[in-house]
Amino acid sequence: MKIGLGLAAVGRPGYINLGRAADLPAERSVEVMRSRAHELLDQAYAGGVRYFDVARSYGLAEEFLGQWLWGRPEVDDVTVGSKWGYTYTAGWRIDADVHEVKDHSVATFERQLGETREQLGDRLGIYQIHSVTPDSPALHDVELHARLADLAAQGVVIGLSTSGPEQAAAIRAALKVKLFRSVQATWNLLEPSAGPALAEAHDAGCVVIVKEALANGRLAVGEHAPGDAAALAAVLAQPWATVVLSGAATGEQLASNLRARELDADPVRWRYLAMPAAAYWQERSRLPWG
Repeated sequence: MKIGLGLAAVGRPGYINLGRAADLPAERSVEVMRSRAHELLDQAYAGGVRYFDVARSYGLAEEFLGQWLWGRPEVDDVTVGSKWGYTYTAGWRIDADVHEVKDHSVATFERQLGETREQLGDRLGIYQIHSVTPDSPALHDVELHARLADLAAQGVVIGLSTSGPEQAAAIRAALKVKLFRSVQATWNLLEPSAGPALAEAHDAGCVVIVKEALANGRLAVGEHAPGDAAALAAVLAQPWATVVLSGAATGEQLASNLRARELDADPVRWRYLAMPAAAYWQERSRLPWG
């Protein structure tokens, strides 16, 4: 289950990956994006991918994945992970002022869990709080933890994703809660700061899922970029990584991403690319939705 497929780039018309204008057709209707998502899911499954990642804030990604699963009853060997805590607000527009709104309250959890269940039913395997930071109330909300424990008792793995320059602190705070059994974090050749904390999460028995391995395309394009396969291979080489997500938006990208499994990468070769975490996240915050 080493490479997974995330549907953030194809669950909604706007996203922050570089080169997106060329990745997707000018018409990005629901049907066009549904078709692209299903094509990628077919290709990924045929290529051995068995982990699929969605979120409530990824537009219609949960719906697209759920429909794909219901149409293929023979697909019974995959793990589905989703996330709650952001509400999609762009209204299927690329030029929206606000694309998603964050709220980690119990009320939002209850509402979004119902919405996720409506789309994914009992196929939901991992449910994560979306984008936890060290000051997130979700780390200390006793009522929320009780609701999450109830969901865990139903067989769903409870986890969290992290973002921002203090990912390591958020991960370590979550490990103290003794509730979270999965961690999804950004780790790539530009932003490796969460590595030691992710190793601790792995040693504590958590599923470790790596997102943004290509730094929203910054490691895939450009004269000095290592390229997508090499950048992904560098993440696959980390002994603590359980799943490394491909965020491919085209079949060609996915095929190239999957070639990372054939490479014997030496991450040390690219260590000069690492940036200070604060600088990385500041640069990421300036990427336009396109």
